[in-house]
Amino acid sequence: MTNSLTVPSFTMSRLLRQEWFLAVGLLTSAIILGFGEPLFAQMSSPAGFVLVFFWLFAAVLGSALSVVRHADHLAEQLGEPYGTLILTLAITSIEVMAISAVMIHGANNPTLARDTLFAVVMIILNGMVGLSLLVGGWRRPEQSHNMQGANAYLGLIVPLAALSLILPSFLHTDGSQASTPRQMILVVISVGLYGVFLMLQAGRHHRYFTDGSEPRHEKRDGAAQKSTILLHAVLLFAYMAPVVFLVEQLARPIDYIIETVHAPAALGGIIMAVLVATPEALSAVRASIANNLQRSVNIFLGSVLSTIGLTVPAMLLVAHLTSHPITLGLEGSDLVMLTLTLAVSMITFASGRTHMMQGAVHLVLFLAYVLLIFQQ
Repeated sequence: MTNSLTVPSFTMSRLLRQEWFLAVGLLTSAIILGFGEPLFAQMSSPAGFVLVFFWLFAAVLGSALSVVRHADHLAEQLGEPYGTLILTLAITSIEVMAISAVMIHGANNPTLARDTLFAVVMIILNGMVGLSLLVGGWRRPEQSHNMQGANAYLGLIVPLAALSLILPSFLHTDGSQASTPRQMILVVISVGLYGVFLMLQAGRHHRYFTDGSEPRHEKRDGAAQKSTILLHAVLLFAYMAPVVFLVEQLARPIDYIIETVHAPAALGGIIMAVLVATPEALSAVRASIANNLQRSVNIFLGSVLSTIGLTVPAMLLVAHLTSHPITLGLEGSDLVMLTLTLAVSMITFASGRTHMMQGAVHLVLFLAYVLLIFQQ
């Protein structure tokens, strides 16, 4: 009798200690709902702007990190690639909501989606990949991954990136917008290819995205496993709820710093990119440190693929429905950096083994990207 009462209470108390940030997200949402206008009015002072911006940014980022944490638990229960797929789709949803909120809320900024997508690609394929390979290579001479899976990812990332971010620069050299039929063709191509990829990833080519050397998890009681999966799925969506609301509120200080303070327009895209890429970056680096490079590959390449394959079509549809013009084609040094990053990534994952040198090269490219931001 004593044990049957103690175990549930202990489980509940542990759950409350682990999920305390859910209360932070919900409380922040309630405060914004009740006192939003007086709070946002304080942005006219530097101290008020810093307080509002970092408070909202921390609330959204903390909730996104909790989404990743529960996606990681689901990955342990479901195995690869399903766990990583849940993670990438959840983060992509946050990314779409964040870009849409900033794009719709403030003055017209047709390059916001492009700047955010480019920043996400550079942060992940250079910053995240470089840090993961460098840290993992520091702890052991080489790390291995399934080369077929990496090639499958890159086989879609390269053409979709070219169609979305490179080709428009040569089709619209006069700065005009792509016609609606041409945009819809890109939507169909991107979603169609991503859908075929998901069918192959979860079906006949499932083994491409797993490492046969990974230890198998011990089998658990079926009912207990289902309860665990349900709990983490519910908490994942619970953390997504405040993100949906707060990311729209975060658009207001971002618009303020761009439109009122006259910061570079690309800054909004970089802030959004940091927000959506940080949770996955932490998860990928942890996996690499644990010598599970396959999970790292699934995270960062899957994230880039979902960003290009799903976020681009979503942004085109949002722009069409809201009559907001959108510019996708990169220009100047950005065009060179994207092409170089894609080429180096194909070389990095071509052999199925990685080492420190490759990580260092990607980090140098990321440093070059950061330096070029301040020279434009």
